[in-house]
Amino acid sequence: MVHDIKSRVQSLDWEAIQQELDEQGFAKLPPILTKAECESFMELYSDEQLYRTKINMTRYRFGSGEYKYFSYPLPELIQGLRESFYAELTKTANRWLGYLKKPEQYPNTLEDFLKTCEEKEQTRPTPLILKYEKGGFNCMHQDLYGDVFFPFQVVFILNQHNQDYTGGEFLLVEQIPRAQSRGHVLTVDQGGAIIFPTNYRPAQGKKDYYKNTLRHGVSTITSGERYGLGIIFHDAK
Repeated sequence: MVHDIKSRVQSLDWEAIQQELDEQGFAKLPPILTKAECESFMELYSDEQLYRTKINMTRYRFGSGEYKYFSYPLPELIQGLRESFYAELTKTANRWLGYLKKPEQYPNTLEDFLKTCEEKEQTRPTPLILKYEKGGFNCMHQDLYGDVFFPFQVVFILNQHNQDYTGGEFLLVEQIPRAQSRGHVLTVDQGGAIIFPTNYRPAQGKKDYYKNTLRHGVSTITSGERYGLGIIFHDAK
């Protein structure tokens, strides 16, 4: 299964994806997870042994809904997704540092990157599964869990928009220096994913690159239930 999922990720058109990330800061991906895999994750939502903690969004004023962080060891499929996406996205991460005239700092493997997290006492896993019911939403935010963070994360949609739920679009807001913010409203098919920045992206100016800060969230679910799977690469304190 792990070998298969890595092959699926590697077979994506990474040249086009890298170009999209450079030009617009995010990329929409076709279905990578099968319908059966998506349904399996949704069924696992009630298996509390898999998770280290559950967050009620309303309690913390994060929105309305809940999400659960997986415990180590991660399920094989999630571990495979985390490793294979990291291997490709670290190329973009270091390229973006170059645009900003900073030295490369992200190692080639997820294992080595997590050692950097461990040095900063960030050892708790961050991949998570999210569930929203009618009326649920997620406020605009960033997933920064310590001094060390990877500049990309990936979210998979586990059920079908406009079939299993309505509303619930993925929201991405880009704060442009000395200008008004730009918003993106994104949807993908079941099993598809969105790659987006954790904190900022470099944007080409007249003379050089500058940083645009980004935050993400989910619009209000108007009917049904929406499930998502978040792949975050840095660990938390």
